[in-house]
Amino acid sequence: MSTTLPARNLINGEWSDSGSVHESINPSTGEVVGTFVSAGRAEAEAAITAARTAFDTTGWSRDASLRSRALNELADRVAERLPDMARTLARENGKLLAQTTWEVTLSVEWLRYSAAAALMQIAGRAAEPTPGLYFHSSPEPMGVAGIITPWNSPVILLVRALGPAIGAGCTAVLKMPGQTALTNTLFAEAVAATESLPPGVVNLVTEAGNEVAPLLVESADVDVLSYTGSTHVGRAIAAAAASTLKRANLELGGKAPLVVFDDADLDVVVPQLVTSSIAMNGQFCCTGSRVLAQRGIADELRARLAAALETVKVGPAEDPSSQLGPLIDKASVARVDKIVEDAVDYAKVIVRGGPVTDSELAGGAYFRPALLEMERLDVPLVQQEVFGPVQTFEIFEDEADAVRRANATEFGLAAAVFTADDIRARRVARDLRFGSIWLNTWGVMSEHFEQGGVKQSGYGMLCGPSAITEFQTLKAYSTAAPHPA
Repeated sequence: MSTTLPARNLINGEWSDSGSVHESINPSTGEVVGTFVSAGRAEAEAAITAARTAFDTTGWSRDASLRSRALNELADRVAERLPDMARTLARENGKLLAQTTWEVTLSVEWLRYSAAAALMQIAGRAAEPTPGLYFHSSPEPMGVAGIITPWNSPVILLVRALGPAIGAGCTAVLKMPGQTALTNTLFAEAVAATESLPPGVVNLVTEAGNEVAPLLVESADVDVLSYTGSTHVGRAIAAAAASTLKRANLELGGKAPLVVFDDADLDVVVPQLVTSSIAMNGQFCCTGSRVLAQRGIADELRARLAAALETVKVGPAEDPSSQLGPLIDKASVARVDKIVEDAVDYAKVIVRGGPVTDSELAGGAYFRPALLEMERLDVPLVQQEVFGPVQTFEIFEDEADAVRRANATEFGLAAAVFTADDIRARRVARDLRFGSIWLNTWGVMSEHFEQGGVKQSGYGMLCGPSAITEFQTLKAYSTAAPHPA
């Protein structure tokens, strides 16, 4: 695939060709799939101005019916582009075509949920707590939302924030990653084709550098931020946002433990553990990067998991037979391989994995799955996010030991518990300090229920009824009635 014109930015309802031109690379092959215009500070300032003007001078923020209609229409426009968007995303970030198709399909559903929420989340409270004193409160949009989206799941992670933001009545500036520029432009085309969206309500800029995101954080004209990405960057955003006291919603890194008790059905568990490691090529904040096995089944689970990981078929994202696609680039392959190599000093190698050197895949950024066993908890492979198909294998004795080991990380995004005992599953889940807990499964999610982390995995919730409140503030009114004569 190749495009003749660079992918562009959408600012105030108009296409912008301003900016430097860069290439989009297919990590499955190393080939150029197209070019894009990268936004800089000038384009970001124009996008912020457009969003501010749209919020301050139009009736968008006060018309919930219009917002609901626009979100449903945007869902229609994305659905029309679903095959192209899924195929383009597979070529740009290397996720398997089945996974990118799922991502775009789910994005349509989440937009429709936000359309419904836009109509439901408009009521406040009213009361007369003291005779003659009347109070009521109502939610209002915060203003301009800056949304910063990563490359690993850019469509669904964009929609997860954009839907509730504009459903709440905010206008938005979307800072999208350069690695998925062509996909970003397809989404921008859907925005431009949504007639119910006034110009300036949604502005989308793609950036190869690092000028737009800091401006969104620092600008006094941006009232609320939503960021999905690394904990390191999230901390910097939180610190910088303090200068304007803007609210920030942050979903950051993860190190998900998968706790397997000795009564679990390994025929069910092993495929789930493998999937948790290789889904999205291991480049997922909820990747099942830590397997915690109770001693009674540890030997069998270790052997079965190793055998399964060694037979994973690595290949191009668009090949239906591929089970694991490439990492985002070859620099990531070298980075992940160095992490595994360094871990040999403190861990036992079960499956080494590593860079793929097969001639037919030489152009791509492929890394075979790795599995390493360890006892220590104070080591990088347990404590740091890898962002690649690398799992650790740890043994625990009982419930208390499982909880202790699982919680022994600064991250708190997601975890899973596998056991035939429902009461034990709930008891252990209660004691795990993670925002999402899966019981006898992994990776399931719904637009109807919140997602978010604790500890160094961030704060704030997206999806579910709480999501829209991340972009709203409450205004309170009071009336004192005169006493009758």
